[in-house]
Amino acid sequence: MKHDVAGLGNALVDALVRLPDDGMLETLELNRGHMHPKPHDRWEADYAKVEHLGPDVQSGGSCANTIATLGLMGLSARFCGQVGDDAFGKLYMDSLIDACGGHALQQGTGNTGKCLSLISAKDAERTLVTDLGTAVELAAIGPFADLITSSKVLHVTGYLFLGGPMAEAAWEAMDHAKAAGIPISLDVADPFVVSTVRDSMWRAVRDYADIVFLNEEEALALTGKEAHEALAEVAEVCRTTVVKIGRRGSLVNHDGSVHQVVVHPVAAVDTTGAGDNYAAGYLYGWCQGWDPEHCGDLGSRVAALAVAQLGAVVRDRAALQVAIEAARA
Repeated sequence: MKHDVAGLGNALVDALVRLPDDGMLETLELNRGHMHPKPHDRWEADYAKVEHLGPDVQSGGSCANTIATLGLMGLSARFCGQVGDDAFGKLYMDSLIDACGGHALQQGTGNTGKCLSLISAKDAERTLVTDLGTAVELAAIGPFADLITSSKVLHVTGYLFLGGPMAEAAWEAMDHAKAAGIPISLDVADPFVVSTVRDSMWRAVRDYADIVFLNEEEALALTGKEAHEALAEVAEVCRTTVVKIGRRGSLVNHDGSVHQVVVHPVAAVDTTGAGDNYAAGYLYGWCQGWDPEHCGDLGSRVAALAVAQLGAVVRDRAALQVAIEAARA
């Protein structure tokens, strides 16, 4: 295979702002810890009010976070999504080139999608303001189809199933991978998404996915059951199922065998992207042929690195290599 991982997702620029207190949330009339979809002009107005706090602007979106971290870990990983012909789009492309050495992005009309992540200093809680822009308007995967068939695994996220052109592109990509015998990794991504498109999520899990990542809330939304029972139910239709259980670590069911993986505690700075980085660590081990326990341990270690920093992609290559060696031992 020419590449290790091919990823398809919504290309959203992350603008990360650490708030000294929660007063700005009241000024912006935002509910703490919630996501707030807004049109481009209102997103720009909110961004202007926090720009003096020095936002850290990077490529983002759940799948892209996973792919970027995989690239920084040393795998050949490529991300397909859609950006606009604007400054944020150029920044997004440059960020992926830095992490992965290349990308499979398409450029559409309109504004690049973006997410303003307001991070409370006292506990690292995130409050999000999101403008999806052109990210959800990718109509077809185009040349990305060839990249899928030259990769070891296709990675997608549940956000894609919310509808519109991007949902059709997701099914097209998974159909292409399945026909070519390429395994599919699915990060369910968000309990709200599961509740909104539960039938589509089950279809993706049942008919396409070889590896599924969920957290406790997503597992409950999908199955109506708590972690252990949810793990068993999803594992009936998927070869590898991972349920992340917060400070208690994660549960991995592979071919009917269940493994509990410990968490690696850190002082939380920003919880953005912890699950995305867990998926990166797990997929790194999977691509190397590791057993599920070692894959899960690396996922836990990379997630810890993400939580201990500001930003959803672990860009410290040296720290990532330390994590790889520790999980390999």
